[in-house]
Amino acid sequence: MQPGCFTALITPFLEDSVDFSGLEKLVAFQSEYGITGILAVGTTGESPTLSWQEHMQTIDAIARQSRNRCTCIAGAGSNNTAETIAATDHALKSGCSAVLLVDPYYNGPSSLEIRREYVEPVARAFPGIDIIPYVIPGRTGTQLLPEDLAILKATCANVGAVKEATGSIENMRRTRQCCEDGYRIYSGDDSITFDMMIDPEIRGAGAFSVISNIAPQAVTRMVTLLLEGEIDAAGKLNAALQPLFDLVTVKTIEKTPFGDVNCRARNPLPVKTLMRILGMPSGQCRRPLGRMTRNGVDRILSTARRVHSEHPDILQPVADFFGIDIDRRLNDPQYLNGLSYDGY
Repeated sequence: MQPGCFTALITPFLEDSVDFSGLEKLVAFQSEYGITGILAVGTTGESPTLSWQEHMQTIDAIARQSRNRCTCIAGAGSNNTAETIAATDHALKSGCSAVLLVDPYYNGPSSLEIRREYVEPVARAFPGIDIIPYVIPGRTGTQLLPEDLAILKATCANVGAVKEATGSIENMRRTRQCCEDGYRIYSGDDSITFDMMIDPEIRGAGAFSVISNIAPQAVTRMVTLLLEGEIDAAGKLNAALQPLFDLVTVKTIEKTPFGDVNCRARNPLPVKTLMRILGMPSGQCRRPLGRMTRNGVDRILSTARRVHSEHPDILQPVADFFGIDIDRRLNDPQYLNGLSYDGY
């Protein structure tokens, strides 16, 4: 796995079916604007609600369309090792360069079990493909620890990187301490990519980005500048992108007849909502993900308007590639129809 920026691509839908024509356009958009690679059917791609057939067909499509353009990584993780082995076999046959294995969710194995009963069997069965553990305890309820990552690095030559989404700089530092030089630590959180890449105790290799669905050129440029040591220039770009990074999860306070409640719209709902506003291939999320509140949509709108006003170059590739009038899309109420619930 090379350093760089990899888009955790959304899966576009038409009604409740995968929009393969829209998917082709999204892959072309990503490759046109210099993305290092594309992650097919990760969490952002709604892997939990795609059928097995849809999962495989989507990976096939992205692998085929990205060939000779950029790297393709397949989301192959699950909470069933046999299923993950089958998914990895399919990814290899599809021509993917790597697979991403999210920590097994819900059944909650220990870090020891994740290493011995999940990652190691896959890595040993498929020595010709890179295996990237994906550590995100906030989603899975379990965590592959830095110490076990180091053991995997020492025992499996094809496990030399991690997608790190613990949100903990200290955990990333511990990973670097255990795994030493040559091991690649990728950010799984847009909002802290800059910090983890400039931290001398982490030395991040890049990012798996959500916001690069919308701004592949800008996010890739920021990561490239960081890899080249151009910290000041990267910092300015990070500051310009930060409002969008903060939209990966949108938290609002909503009023109910029984008092105020906290409402959290999680990835990929906010990014797909913004893509729908902009007129990009997206469609709605698949149930049980639904729609945002009006407060949430208003926050997305105000943020996108601000970014477009202050840094128009960030969204310009969307306008150029898809033939979109960004100002109109962000200010005409007709484009908000059906995006939010009518009340809480």
